[in-house]
Amino acid sequence: MNKNTICLWYDHDAEEAARFYARTFPDSAVGAMHRAPSDFPGGKAADILTVEFTVCGVACLGLNGGNTFKHNEAFSFQIATDDQAETDRYWNAIVGNGGTESACGWCKDKWGLSWQITPRILTDAMARGGDVAKRAFKAMMEMRKIDVAKIEAAVRGEE
Repeated sequence: MNKNTICLWYDHDAEEAARFYARTFPDSAVGAMHRAPSDFPGGKAADILTVEFTVCGVACLGLNGGNTFKHNEAFSFQIATDDQAETDRYWNAIVGNGGTESACGWCKDKWGLSWQITPRILTDAMARGGDVAKRAFKAMMEMRKIDVAKIEAAVRGEE
């Protein structure tokens, strides 16, 4: 086990979530699953209690803890993309699998976990600061899924 692992709470479907992430993102995989040795608040003895998995190389542990806690926007994965096709692929996978769209490149998967699907052109523009960052930020604020062509136009100073 890694020294630091992100633990994500699921009602009862951590395995389904882990398998979805592994299919969707590169450098992602499902690892060991551990069954509960006895009954627990979220399930019964022998139910899957935890699922080890990685998302883009980040170690995670899915805990089937029951319906006591829900994901919220205070935690999210930010996925950097290289172009519109990659942005579309991840966005569409999450939203098209029971997720929901939000503003400024944010969406939620069907388990309520928040994702930021962020083209590198946007983060690069923001890092430049000044007028370039202001224009890119203004363009982003009007979007749900990030439109790379519109960010590129904003970087160039085109309306």
